[in-house]
Order: sequence, then structure tokens, then C-alpha cells
Amino acid sequence: MRVTLCDVGPRDGLQNEPETLAPAVRAELVNRLAATGLPRIEAVSFVRDDRVPQMAGAEEVVAAVERRDGVELSGLVLNERGWERFRACGLDRVNAGFAATESFSRANANASVEEAVAATEAIVDAADVPATVTISVAFGCPFEGAVDPGVVAELASRFAGRAEVVLADTIGVATPSRVRALVERTGADGFHGHNTRNTGYANALAAVEAGARLLDASVGGLGGCPYAPRATGNVATEDLAYLLAGEGIETGVDVDALVAVSEWLEGVLGRRLEGYVYRAGSWP
Repeated sequence: MRVTLCDVGPRDGLQNEPETLAPAVRAELVNRLAATGLPRIEAVSFVRDDRVPQMAGAEEVVAAVERRDGVELSGLVLNERGWERFRACGLDRVNAGFAATESFSRANANASVEEAVAATEAIVDAADVPATVTISVAFGCPFEGAVDPGVVAELASRFAGRAEVVLADTIGVATPSRVRALVERTGADGFHGHNTRNTGYANALAAVEAGARLLDASVGGLGGCPYAPRATGNVATEDLAYLLAGEGIETGVDVDALVAVSEWLEGVLGRRLEGYVYRAGSWP
């Protein structure tokens, strides 16, 4: 079995950091990740600088990245203006996301769920590159609590056969049985997990058992969400790659090379990261 790992550190990881890294440094992070064998990297998001200043200068980041064969670079788009910016940059894949609940959609995208879904459908229909649709707060919302699986299933069904669908546990409240059940029910292609309550890695395995073949993760365990209170980091890419390798699941990713990226990033940010493998080392 083979699973595609997508590192979202340059986007979802850095957007929750208190400081804003220069576009050249963010491009270097993408380049270092690409050299580890990762098949996909979410490099940037095309959002308003005043809303998420950590993502300012997306075009500069893309221009500075060294493109590699076999490495797909994606960008997050939330609306028509973001789509226009994405289209001008020449990235390989568009990731269009929306929330499963009204409250989170208003906080994150300043739009209702139906408005956000309509914007996503327009992007998917217009895309001349592969498209991923990520449904955030698919398991729980910081404002509304537990999310009805039927609502998520209906939202996912709108994009069946049109785009790759990823379910996101944005605030890290899911447990393996819930992940397994919802991935099976929706036929989702991928899972985006946070390790806020230390269930992220078990949830990732449950998603794979249920048929998902794409897993998002963030180098060093960076991440969170500016609009979700106490939403801490994603699962660490190197930790997840180590786990999958031990379970006999192929990713094509060099764990030691990922560890080196986290060590470099620790120096850039000046603090210890959330991941474990980069501190303990791979084994054997």
C-alpha cells in the first residue's frame, strides 16, 4: 500500500506562528521539503495580508521556489480573488476549502456555508489543474460543537468525481472510530488531522484503514488555525512518515531528511517544535 503525504507546513504550519517569515525563507522551507521525497507540498495561500499576515507575499514565495519533477505544489484559495492570484502563479494543484458549520465559515471566510461552497464549486469548475476540496471542522467546531456526519457527507457528495475530497479535523477533537466511519461514509480521498488532543496519529491510521490514500501533515508539527481557539499543531510529517513506514505503508519520503528540515526550522523559529522524531531520531 502506498499513501501520499502532503506537507502543509509552509501554509497551515506557518500561518499560526506569531512572527512572519520573509518570502525567501518560506521558499527555502518549500525547497528543503521538496528534497526529502515528499510528493506534494502546500506552499502558499492566496488570502488577504491583513487577515493572515504570515501568508503575505505568496507570489514572491512561488517565484523563489525551485521546481522539482515529481513534486506537486499546491496553493490554498478561498474566493474568486484568491483564484485569480493562484492562476497567475502557475502552481500544480489548487486547494479550495470551506467549513462544515456556519459559525466557523463566517469566522474563517466571512461567508455562509452555501456561499463558501458556491465559491469552491466555481473554482473547481474553472480549474485547469487538479483540484482538492478540503472540508474543515468536519468532526467538531469550536463554536458549534459536534458536527453532524450527515451534513459532512452531503457536502462531500457535491464534489464526488469532480475533485479530491479531504476531511479536516481542524481543532483536533476526532477519535479513530469517528474518522474511520466518516471516511467510509463519504469516500473521502484524504484526511487532515491535528494532534491537539494527542489523537492525530491514530486518526491518520484509521483514515488509511478506511480507504484514504492522502494524508496532510506539517513538518515539525507546526500549525493550528488563527480562527479556532486553542487549535494547536498538525501531526508532524516526520512522525507520521516514521509511523507509516513501521506499518509497512510506503510514502517514498526520507524520514532522516525530514528530521534535518525540522532541525533547521527550529533554528529559524528559535524554539523547540512539537514533533518527537526530530528530537529522538529515526530508528533503526
